[in-house]
Amino acid sequence: MQKRTTLSMSAAVAVAGALLVSAPAGASPNPLADPAAQTAQTPLERQVLAAGNGWASAGAGTTGGSAATDAHVYDVSTKAELLAAFAAAGTAPKIVRIHGTIDANTAADGSAVTCENYAEGTGYSLQQYLQDYDPATYGRSQEPEGTQESARRAAAGKQALNIRVDIPSNTTIVGATPDSTITGAALRINGASNVIVRNLTVRDAHDCFPAWDPTDGADGNWNSEYDMLQVINRATNVWIDHSEFTDAPNLDSSQPLYFGRPYQVHDGAVDVTNGSDLVTMSFNRFADHDKLLLIGSTDSPGRGDPGKLRVTIHHNVFENVGQRAPRVRFGQVDVYNNHFKVNADSTVTYGYTLGAGFDSHLHAEANAFTLPAGIDAADIITRFKGTAITTIGNAVNGKITDLRAAYNAAAAPVDQLAEDTSWTPTLRTQVHPAQAVPALLQDSTGPVFTAGGGH
Repeated sequence: MQKRTTLSMSAAVAVAGALLVSAPAGASPNPLADPAAQTAQTPLERQVLAAGNGWASAGAGTTGGSAATDAHVYDVSTKAELLAAFAAAGTAPKIVRIHGTIDANTAADGSAVTCENYAEGTGYSLQQYLQDYDPATYGRSQEPEGTQESARRAAAGKQALNIRVDIPSNTTIVGATPDSTITGAALRINGASNVIVRNLTVRDAHDCFPAWDPTDGADGNWNSEYDMLQVINRATNVWIDHSEFTDAPNLDSSQPLYFGRPYQVHDGAVDVTNGSDLVTMSFNRFADHDKLLLIGSTDSPGRGDPGKLRVTIHHNVFENVGQRAPRVRFGQVDVYNNHFKVNADSTVTYGYTLGAGFDSHLHAEANAFTLPAGIDAADIITRFKGTAITTIGNAVNGKITDLRAAYNAAAAPVDQLAEDTSWTPTLRTQVHPAQAVPALLQDSTGPVFTAGGGH
């Protein structure tokens, strides 16, 4: 692990120049063109979230580790170095630049840790697990219990201890180059505040030990534990920008079927739960993943969700994702100027995009949907105990479409959704016409910047 302070931003300047857009009077500027945030005079690591750029700009604002002293600027290329940087700085402002690929499924000495390694000493055997809990003999009325389920939990606990990485408060974590990657990790912003994650690819937080639940749905399901990034337990002021989240190359389509159900080794991409609040996700790319963005994990108010879970999702690309983009409970969630794209050859089964859950307040405006034959505008919204949603100026295959009307026309009377008049989003950058969004975002989402430092 090295500490360096000399930085360059040639890639950021190039992208900023290419996407310079004038904002209307009174509007916040496009964050890619913000001279206070996207120029060579302000290195990537020192940038802060501009005022008015989504919910994360509310409250105390989101500055991450921009005020870090030279002693708290770290260049890391291994999981051990990453954890050491977090431990050394604590909650003091810190900047962590990721170099190369960091694999979370490694030991302290950097050696690989396999699923078989986690299972060693626990007695767990997938073959025996499948035999013991085969619905043909075990039945479908109760969740697995017994020797193999206990062994599975023990093995899963060993993996959890190794791959969970908590990002402390007052942190900026960035990819030093566009190919900087963290793989196999369950990143968590767990009760922390003021965190920036940018210019980073996060991939394949696979669970070695999915749990079989025969009572989950009509046919049972395999459920996995880990999200690529969790914002949990009253975390606040989080900016996730210009990053990529994907299962590739370990796609769900490559997994086997057991008990007639997909062996699901992935859970969410970015989930915001348990009273967390004030999050902005901008200019990210989400690809080849099923359950994507869960905002609120329970209908019960006991986890502190009412009045929280305020999230802005803007100028992101969602390609070949199955569902929850997002699914919302309780929160005021602003979804605008995103491109939702499903390719005809997608290996991820499409379910829906916008999920209106219990007491949700979802505002979807000027988004573009590029859908193949067989997926209609009526499929974009699904109701999960929600009562209202606002959809304005969205385009489906280039045509402005009233998404709520399309949904209601196909939905049963009991599932109709009213227009949500309870709030109006104000913390926004420029809102572009929906038809302009695919071209605008073509080459500007995901990791595109280069920071200084290196080995």
